[in-house]
Amino acid sequence: MSNSISINNPFHKLEGYNCFGCSPDNELGLRMHFRMEGDEVLCDWEPEQHLQGWVGVLHGGIQATLMDEIASWYVFVKLQTAGVTSNMEVKLLKPVRMDKAPFLLRARLQEMKRNIAVIKVELYMNDGTLGAEALMHYYTYPQEVASKKLFYPGIESFIPSEKE
Repeated sequence: MSNSISINNPFHKLEGYNCFGCSPDNELGLRMHFRMEGDEVLCDWEPEQHLQGWVGVLHGGIQATLMDEIASWYVFVKLQTAGVTSNMEVKLLKPVRMDKAPFLLRARLQEMKRNIAVIKVELYMNDGTLGAEALMHYYTYPQEVASKKLFYPGIESFIPSEKE
């Protein structure tokens, strides 16, 4: 197993930031945290009970949101820019049981088509069962545009310093 590098969330300093997916301060949100291993971005995530759909099953819309969010963080740290979701191809393969948390999400680049990043995301239950997968298509911006219009702070803001 390769070494994991925790990813900082530099957006918490941004006025008005309250992302449903990743803000640590959004009490109703998912409060996702990310790490890098090799060519992948990963997230270990524990659901709260109010996020279930059917009894004991993580809501499918929440699954899609989790996969969308980790793909955006892949764009931030691996492609070193920002972008927006342009298409989601989500497959809900098995009921993602709430009692099989924490869940592991894995994101990696499948291909680049000019400025469209196609990111493969998988959601695993804690017994290793693949519950859902997605191909997330992200329209990526040049770094200058990402910085000016989407508040992209630069890759160095995501990587912990030696002091942290």
